[in-house]
Amino acid sequence: MIFVNLPVADLDRAVAFYAALGFVNNAQFTDETAAAMVVEENIVVMLMTREKFAGFVPGQVGDPAQATSVLLALSAGGREECDDTLGKALEAGGKPWQPAQDHGFMYGTSFADPDGNAWEVTWMDPAVIQG
Repeated sequence: MIFVNLPVADLDRAVAFYAALGFVNNAQFTDETAAAMVVEENIVVMLMTREKFAGFVPGQVGDPAQATSVLLALSAGGREECDDTLGKALEAGGKPWQPAQDHGFMYGTSFADPDGNAWEVTWMDPAVIQG
């Protein structure tokens, strides 16, 4: 499994944002300091208040709105899914991050969540992947 741990300024806002993208909250691992948002069976985004996140790392907690320290990427089933996910993100309070990338065989969109964490959603032609 992969757990992506993100510090957030407003946990309720972050949960609402990721729910709008279709991530499902796992209440068993959610409380007033953290929320487990299931992307798919083996991928979970753990949203943590900045204070809770600070308990897991040495030093200061960075501010993703000020500097990009990680770029998260999800694969999509097609171009439409890339555009649809971007639309959901923007409707839910996210911001555009980089312009869409269209390389013919590969297409992607990107956004920043309300805290500034950068996400890409990318589709690659299966024929190219299979070589």
